[in-house]
Amino acid sequence: MSTDIDLERKFTIKELPETERPREKLYIYGPESLSNEELIAIIIRTGNRNDTAIDLARKILSRDNRGLAYLRDTTLQELMETKGIGQSKAAQILAAIEMGKRLNYLEALNKLKINEPGTIANLYMDEMRFFQREHFRIVLLDTKNQIIVAEEVSVGTLNASIVHPRDVFKAAIKRNANAMILMHNHPSGDPTPSKEDINITRRLIDAGNLIGIKVLDHIIIGDNRYVSFKEKNLI
Repeated sequence: MSTDIDLERKFTIKELPETERPREKLYIYGPESLSNEELIAIIIRTGNRNDTAIDLARKILSRDNRGLAYLRDTTLQELMETKGIGQSKAAQILAAIEMGKRLNYLEALNKLKINEPGTIANLYMDEMRFFQREHFRIVLLDTKNQIIVAEEVSVGTLNASIVHPRDVFKAAIKRNANAMILMHNHPSGDPTPSKEDINITRRLIDAGNLIGIKVLDHIIIGDNRYVSFKEKNLI
């Protein structure tokens, strides 16, 4: 005779038919056949005594009406607010999301041709606007003005980046760049160039002309706004 405990017992994923288990479905039909919950269930691997991995995945996605898109901006701490998601499972989810972001970014770079300053500013705005210190980067371009790579040259203090022409052009020469765009952020949120910004830009332009790697622009990233030296006729 069944007891109340028997009636309330939850099925585990292993008790599901094989064709309904996330991992087995992936083996047979491919990852595109899985729902969002099933994909997350594979990432976190296991549930707990009260919830299957799919149950936990469903709880995570139900935290925000954006569903899967919510995970793009979530944090380790926010994921751990879901009962049954500890630090390890949260880290596994974040690692998978970050990998997806990087693949999307690389795909976008391969198709991107730089025709105007706003293209570069929009590409890096969401990342650089929140930095608490100044990060100085160079965006290296080939002969077709397509991005080869963006490299970080230095990280400075709260209101100043420390950069030397030697470090800037060492990276450019190594990558066989045809031209470059300078870029750094202002943690204050105000992208107005300082005297130091203008001076270092002129030094780097002069160095580039000597070496044969043209500096096309210097873009300063603020809080959802930017300044282009080229647009402002500063170079």
